[in-house]
Amino acid sequence: MANDSKRTLIPGDGPLAKVTGTVAFLLVIALFAAGVLIRGALGAALLGVLLAGVLALLAATWKLLPPAGRVLRLVVVLVLVAVIISVLPG
Repeated sequence: MANDSKRTLIPGDGPLAKVTGTVAFLLVIALFAAGVLIRGALGAALLGVLLAGVLALLAATWKLLPPAGRVLRLVVVLVLVAVIISVLPG
């Protein structure tokens, strides 16, 4: 598509309907980088916000995903949980 950067992530009129892929990508990268760089309880909280968003999107799209897509998303969730645990103190 010629105008791929303007395409919305989720069709419809919900709260994410007007979010472009570029904005979503930058937000995810910023939250992840901040959480990993800050570390501690605050870093884990930022990564927790990211995890909550991933889980919400996963719940909203679960029925539409093929089995391989479900497995991949669950792997992402598990990796994110592992990163959260690794940034916690002690």
